[in-house]
Amino acid sequence: MTPLADNSALSDKFTFADGPTFDDLRIGDTSHPTIGMTITDGTASHHQAIVGDRLRLALDEELAMRVTGGPRIAHPALVWDVSIGQSTLFTQKVKANLFYRGLSFHLVPRIGDTLKTTTTVVGLHSNSPKPDRAPTGMALLRIDTVDQKDRLVLSYYRCAMLPRGSETARNEGARDVSPAYTRVNLEPYKRWRIGRSDIVAPRRLAGLAPGSVLDVRAGDVVTSAPELARLTLNVAAVHHDERAGGGRRLVYGGHTVGIVLSQATRALPDIATVLSWERCDHIAPVYEGDTVTSDHEIRSRQSQDGWLVTSIRSRGFAMRSGTSTEVLNWEWTALLPAPAK
Repeated sequence: MTPLADNSALSDKFTFADGPTFDDLRIGDTSHPTIGMTITDGTASHHQAIVGDRLRLALDEELAMRVTGGPRIAHPALVWDVSIGQSTLFTQKVKANLFYRGLSFHLVPRIGDTLKTTTTVVGLHSNSPKPDRAPTGMALLRIDTVDQKDRLVLSYYRCAMLPRGSETARNEGARDVSPAYTRVNLEPYKRWRIGRSDIVAPRRLAGLAPGSVLDVRAGDVVTSAPELARLTLNVAAVHHDERAGGGRRLVYGGHTVGIVLSQATRALPDIATVLSWERCDHIAPVYEGDTVTSDHEIRSRQSQDGWLVTSIRSRGFAMRSGTSTEVLNWEWTALLPAPAK
């Protein structure tokens, strides 16, 4: 029997379906939905066990009915994890996901909804050559996720670094996306109603002026990294196969974001949901077994219809071998109840 490692002996018989390289992509290439995913109670419970989802409207059926007029919402971190996972058909060979821009929720999915995602290439830029490193390029991708009624749920951009074989530089389309692309859409939340009895910590909310920083020192260990990738249909090899990650599996970036969001809701238990991300930069890699801590700066607050639209900057840190490294810079907008006057 021919060893599987000897790919050359199999090349005339097998096609290895592991996604395109940077050289294979062109502006306008589109990956249409192939696998839809229905958000079930089981999916939500598994996701909660991995990243620690703590949003009350995603956990408490009675509270969700009282505030939103419907059943529990699907946790926003679960929604974007599934969306990102479905978008990885173009990035199975990814070396790293560098950033996200302009993530906006256009409606609020609930348990039982089915998500499908379309990915479009909008920018391709070759990285400068580096000694002793294989050449790479950056692909900027536009992501759109819809529900079973073909309604737009979520849209954003992400940038993936992919291997390239050609030494000839290719630079076309956008390299980055201005934060101006972020849209805070309050329309889906206009019918939500919060009562005084639903608020856990009104005094803490009242004291959170812009510039306040909440430091979450009790960390969370990163576990079940490949399980989260499998759960959310993420086929990027670096999250499953240590060979693709240079000898060590890379933790999916959304895993880190989910843990940091869980820590934010520990500090601010009345966060109702996440409205948008302005930007999210993965500064350094995270590995399974790292302990993640975070701090959260209140950037601005705006009152509207009994709610506070609150801009937050969260930084994530990974501790390994006694050293803490900043790994995440995430700017996002949360919906919180306004404190009693």
